[in-house]
Amino acid sequence: MFASPAYAQAAGGGLGGIGGFVPLILIFAIMYFLMIRPQQKKMKEHRAMVDALRKGDQVVTAGGLIGKVTKVKEDNEVEVELATGVKVRVVQSTIQTVLNKTEPTT
Repeated sequence: MFASPAYAQAAGGGLGGIGGFVPLILIFAIMYFLMIRPQQKKMKEHRAMVDALRKGDQVVTAGGLIGKVTKVKEDNEVEVELATGVKVRVVQSTIQTVLNKTEPTT
């Protein structure tokens, strides 16, 4: 009398497996446009800035040191003069910002 089968519970939706992946795909798309893409753009801009370094540019390193570029070497190094007669070799990728750009000589 009370033990009748519930046939309505057995009928499932047609999307089953694909419907479960839609939220994951949407989350990944949102993460890509809000986090990954802006970070890649920022890295590309930093790489372009570092590649454009020239002698005479005033720079700030990742350690917070401010100096003037005296020599740009081929092996990803830059020679920076921190004070008169004080020169240090710095890896190019540790340059945070360029404060003053020098005009190219033609």
